[in-house]
Amino acid sequence: MYLEELHQLLTAVQTGLADGRAHAERARSLLEESRRAIVEPQAQAVPWVPPQLAQADEGMENLLTRLSAADDLVSGYQSRL
Repeated sequence: MYLEELHQLLTAVQTGLADGRAHAERARSLLEESRRAIVEPQAQAVPWVPPQLAQADEGMENLLTRLSAADDLVSGYQSRL
């Protein structure tokens, strides 16, 4: 494999990671909108929120963290080539 090919592949990986991060951020935004849609109409001191919503938000946070770490690794590797 030539060095230029490796650079191209790593660039494609970074593009995919950026796309994945954008989708995950959008999903997280939609989760927040869902939470507001559930909480605001209830107008209670302690509104009921499905536990799956918090779990999904935590999952999105973990995904975003992993995507960021992967991007950092690929960027570091690419800069050393």
